Amino acid sequence: MTDDQAHEDRFGEWVAVRRHGEHGHVAELVLDRVKALNAISSDMARAVAAACAALAADQGVRVTVLSSSHERAFCVGADLKERNSFTDADFGRQRPVTRACYTGVLDLPMPTIAAVHGFALGGGYELALSCDIIVADPSAVVGLPEVSVGVIPGGGGTQLLPRRVGAARAAELVFTARRVPAAEALTLGMIDILTAAGQDRADALDLAGRIALNSPVGLRAAKRAMRLGNGVGLREGLELEDGAWRTIAFSPDRAEGIAAFNEKRRPDWPGL
Repeated sequence: MTDDQAHEDRFGEWVAVRRHGEHGHVAELVLDRVKALNAISSDMARAVAAACAALAADQGVRVTVLSSSHERAFCVGADLKERNSFTDADFGRQRPVTRACYTGVLDLPMPTIAAVHGFALGGGYELALSCDIIVADPSAVVGLPEVSVGVIPGGGGTQLLPRRVGAARAAELVFTARRVPAAEALTLGMIDILTAAGQDRADALDLAGRIALNSPVGLRAAKRAMRLGNGVGLREGLELEDGAWRTIAFSPDRAEGIAAFNEKRRPDWPGL
């Protein structure tokens, strides 16, 4: 049994959470429905939401990486085979279940990184969009093709993609339903870091490890300020920033950070 497997918790059949590093400050949320290319069924959506709830409650987690165990795909989106059997009433009842899956990732209080390779389409790309940073390898193909099957991006895509690429570019991508290869996705801002082939997970975990060296109180406060301030006016945003600053300014992490800087040593963060 590897170190990763020894620290693995399962959420249903298709979702796992692994802890990395000596103190487990980096968590990896693994999509593991391999036979279906990680298509998001109702059961898988519930499992992702449950895993996110557990991670959000774990104050020892400083960074979360969202990854896939499938060799050739991140996530192909909604399970359309399941949906094909639904009545309209079934479809309506599923909505809060799937929405909780996406908002579970979006609402994680610590920094989040998506490690993407292969197809990340529809809800799969929306899971990546729900993360703060998207790391992808050259095999990645991303997009929001929902209008081609008679629906719209309903996992946050209509709101998150314009915040990344601008309103007009997002409109073109959503209205055409086109799939975007990794190199173009990087130029458009649909992904943030393009790695060597097969290195998306390793590079995402390496980035997470570097982020996790910083103050857990500071990381969460900075994320909260940026998320809440996105789209508001400057003055309102500065007030949100001030509120976040006050949560860290008088914390033990701030005292330790300044002491460590002056003593030329690595901080030993008290944390949350």
